[in-house]
Amino acid sequence: MDKTIDEAIELFRSQKIPVFEPGEEEYERSVATPNLLFRFSRPHLVIQPETASHVQAIIKQARAQKLKITIKCGGHSYAGHSTAYKGILLDLKKMNTVMLDIKSKTVTMDAGCTWGHVYKKLVNGRHNGFIINGGRCPFVGVSGFILGGGLSPFTRSFGMGCDTLEEATVVTADGELVTVKDNDDPNSKEGKLFWALRGAGGGNFGVLVKMKLKVQQLQNKDGVVVAGRYQWFPNSGITNDLMSTMNNFYTTVTNDFMTTMNNFYTTDWPNQMTIDSTWMCDPQQKEGDGVRFLVYYDGNKDEFDTLIDKYIKQPELAKQLKRRSLPEKSTRFLHETLVAQWSEETTKAFPTNKTYNIYSSFVFNNDKISIEKVTAIIREEMKTFRRLYRGEKVQFLVTWIHSGGKAREKKPSDTAFFWREAVYHTYVTVDWEDKWMERDMRGFLKNVKKKLRPFSLKREAAFINFADGELSKKAHERAYFGNNRKELRRIKEIWDKDNFFKWTQGIQLPQGIDDDGELDVDVPDKEDMTDTIAEEQWEYFKTDDFVKDLKEFVDNVDKFVKEHPLLERFFKGKKNYIKELAQKAADLKNDPSTPLGSKDLLPKTIKVTLRQQVIYCGKCLEIGEVKRAHNSPVRSTLTTTV
Repeated sequence: MDKTIDEAIELFRSQKIPVFEPGEEEYERSVATPNLLFRFSRPHLVIQPETASHVQAIIKQARAQKLKITIKCGGHSYAGHSTAYKGILLDLKKMNTVMLDIKSKTVTMDAGCTWGHVYKKLVNGRHNGFIINGGRCPFVGVSGFILGGGLSPFTRSFGMGCDTLEEATVVTADGELVTVKDNDDPNSKEGKLFWALRGAGGGNFGVLVKMKLKVQQLQNKDGVVVAGRYQWFPNSGITNDLMSTMNNFYTTVTNDFMTTMNNFYTTDWPNQMTIDSTWMCDPQQKEGDGVRFLVYYDGNKDEFDTLIDKYIKQPELAKQLKRRSLPEKSTRFLHETLVAQWSEETTKAFPTNKTYNIYSSFVFNNDKISIEKVTAIIREEMKTFRRLYRGEKVQFLVTWIHSGGKAREKKPSDTAFFWREAVYHTYVTVDWEDKWMERDMRGFLKNVKKKLRPFSLKREAAFINFADGELSKKAHERAYFGNNRKELRRIKEIWDKDNFFKWTQGIQLPQGIDDDGELDVDVPDKEDMTDTIAEEQWEYFKTDDFVKDLKEFVDNVDKFVKEHPLLERFFKGKKNYIKELAQKAADLKNDPSTPLGSKDLLPKTIKVTLRQQVIYCGKCLEIGEVKRAHNSPVRSTLTTTV
């Protein structure tokens, strides 16, 4: 393998394609992960193509040498599908050009863009009243979002993100560059590919390199939206049974909370109204359990207030939702509000995050019987979580992303995105800090999934953009793509007959498929999966020559810091301090009783060398500057732990 990799590196560099090996700065930035489950992910090389022709050359060479390709855009896959531990990590970050044509109401973007790159065009041009149907988090990559379906803040007004796709350019498994459009004959192979890309395109049929989307126009003539955020911690708590048995007053308050939430979820809100919500259970949180509401309204403030008064009868919640929601120009909403609304998830999306995370997703309608059962299950599981893990650094979250509206108007067969009936796409998050908690956390999530799954559409629906890495291999296509899966397999055979783009939850070739298995399997038991991801990655994990890199760093620290002004600011010019830390690192490295990468020495995210950690600190500062530029309330978690 090493010889094959060396040959590939030499070839790519001869073609001026940016390629990086372990220990190089861009390699370390690219493989750094915000989820410590994937902390040992170390592909053989990272390639950052700059053009579609670069991608073509990479695919042809990888196929010729039988090298596994993992595609990365924003790197936000909940199940780690954009994380590689061998082969090539194809990081599209350098392909980030955006062209906005406001006259034709279209935007064309490279596949390596994040939504922040795209929204910037509207913001800088002060195009108030126009919206691109993209992600809630500006740091999410555009490719995976659209190819998985895409839930926008204004999906209820304009449909799924993939519904606004007009054109896509893909590098196929043969290395060919193919452009497909919304006006292609739906019975042609190009038309079939275009259909498949809208909801099932991620990593299945080729590498997306460019796409064109429609730009939408808000209904408010002044280009204003109403947006807000409120965290509700009911005075009685959510799970406090002791209070509910003390007297009738507390019983009434507890019932009031559940009645409020059930009425909230079963309300048929106008299409212009989107309200996401997250049930939060943190055993260390002094305020107790709560619900976070995020508001997006395509209209004016008076209309918004009227709707809140009409549908939310709990006085305090109605009052605060109105007080904490503000009318603002749509460009300001895109520039700062989205970041502020999703501050917790934004923080978790960066390698500064030091937690382990597992997820599962569900797709709910909003009928009264189902909603009441689902909310009752969530409340009971929050109570169990708080009882079992009191004082532990763990967290249990249930996030309801508001869908429906215009997204429901298309038939399930109109695009590859099947679950058109959905009103809420809900994902459960369990995270923890202590690696020895993994067995308990997996066991807890397994139990939650077992109870909630029967209420998901067709008792199995899940959303690929909120991927669950533990779905059965015999059932993941059913869960993500429903009855569209058979047609997707036929299209797979047309465009990738040799299954070059193969991954654990990808579309399979049609021959010999058995997809009648259970969705959430007990064998292997979820708890038995404890540490299996890290163990598998560890087999491929290689550290660099620590002493060699350390000596190079210390000998050149003056030059190195001068080349990185952010680092000079971070250490305030104390280069001797850096040298002392380096020497301590070397001493610890030579001490067999002290493992390299101890939490007292290097943060968990990057454990390879002190030099890489200093680079990493520079990246943290860059991230901090981005947050401050957006006036985000996110507080920096950076500490001088090098």
